[in-house]
Amino acid sequence: LSLNFGDIGNLKGLVIRFLLTTSYYQLSVQNWFSLHRLQLLYNHSIQATFNATRIYAPARYSYHCEHVSSLQRYDALLIPSSANDLSNLWEVTFIDFQIQGFKIQEGHFGYAKDCASFFSPAILMGLVMSLILLLVLAYALHMLIHLKSLDRHYECKASPTYFPQMKDNDMGDEKEPLRSSGNEFYELRNQQLCKIYI
Repeated sequence: LSLNFGDIGNLKGLVIRFLLTTSYYQLSVQNWFSLHRLQLLYNHSIQATFNATRIYAPARYSYHCEHVSSLQRYDALLIPSSANDLSNLWEVTFIDFQIQGFKIQEGHFGYAKDCASFFSPAILMGLVMSLILLLVLAYALHMLIHLKSLDRHYECKASPTYFPQMKDNDMGDEKEPLRSSGNEFYELRNQQLCKIYI
């Protein structure tokens, strides 16, 4: 597929040539096309050649990408084919790039396969943040479920307190004898013991 621009300034007969290949893949049971190489020609000779990477789509679809470039900041889908030619002197960037080499119907692009990855850095960061928030929510729910009110842990009940037998008869009206296996103990009747469990 060739784009002929003609004469642009000092560039005589500028042509951008896309070399496309098609292959059949049994796993997907369909033909796929791929951009194999990109060539820049002017003055009737090849001046630069770039190998294309990850530019492919099913043959009945088109391929779309926001940036197809030889620059690293755009993920460098175009790589100079050799260090010995003039490819390293060129910087090529296509903006809003869309291509389809085969099975074009009525002059319109088919359904576009986009170059955006399903696991881009932004999507991965969003997944990580969602996981962290989910863990915090699970911990908060766990703490709420196991939270018990203070009323359940506060008990105030009468508890008997035992004292050995005393010879003082002044406390006869406040104590009651307890009989157990020959030993006598006394219980304070109105004694209360309060316990707080935390």
